[in-house]
Amino acid sequence: MKHLVLPFAVAALLSGCASVPATAGALADVTVVDRTTGERLPVYSHAGKLYVAGTPGNRYAVEVANRSGGRILTVISVDGVNVITGDTAAPDQSGYVFSPWQRYEIAGWRKSMGEIAQFYFTRLPDSYAARTDRPDNVGVIGVAVFREWTPPRPPASVAPTQPRAKADGRANESASAADAASAPAAPQAGATAKEAARAYEREEKLGTGHGERERSEVLYTNFRRAAPYPNETITIYYDSRANLVARGVIPGAPAVGTPNPFPGGRFVPDPRG
Repeated sequence: MKHLVLPFAVAALLSGCASVPATAGALADVTVVDRTTGERLPVYSHAGKLYVAGTPGNRYAVEVANRSGGRILTVISVDGVNVITGDTAAPDQSGYVFSPWQRYEIAGWRKSMGEIAQFYFTRLPDSYAARTDRPDNVGVIGVAVFREWTPPRPPASVAPTQPRAKADGRANESASAADAASAPAAPQAGATAKEAARAYEREEKLGTGHGERERSEVLYTNFRRAAPYPNETITIYYDSRANLVARGVIPGAPAVGTPNPFPGGRFVPDPRG
């Protein structure tokens, strides 16, 4: 499968760029950047999940940084939609290939090899996912990261002492069984995630819109995955600040819109005419 490689000329090296990642994985860092304000959105941890608060109407980007000395493939999903193809997202789809130590902002839905439609925070009915009849997964950003396959090193040349065909065969069998046992299991959708989604449907969520067109040049490249499943998956949930406060995700913040029964004043004023 062909994937998209980012132009290295417009990408920064990790050693030359300082930022606070939303989450740091073994292979990649992911940060959500408000492009309207230039702010790297702070991250809140709640019930084992990571959240950022978006501002409706503001443009944003998903900044990914390759922490490794090898190429990686990142399949990026916003609101359950692949940001390159527009398909309902799955890890085996097309993605962006990052060179060693490369950092880049994915700022929109890919429209062509030279153009994107900008990401912006918006109310659920205006989100791209809802407008394409897929509102169930609005409010989440996912980055599935794959290592690149490298050919195995040739075995060291050792002079044989005596034939051991049966022993060697058993050793190879054991190695294959160990490899199979260590392979990651296929991801399964949990019933608890679906229940949580249904419980939160009573509130209007923040989603990602299909914004103005912007130039963004990419090229095709070939990439062979080292394994069929991601080496790591980074997940960041997002919503408006008011919703995250109401849900208890943002701690220590005052309740939003709570009426005060004693706001002050000594006597009843005349009403306006």
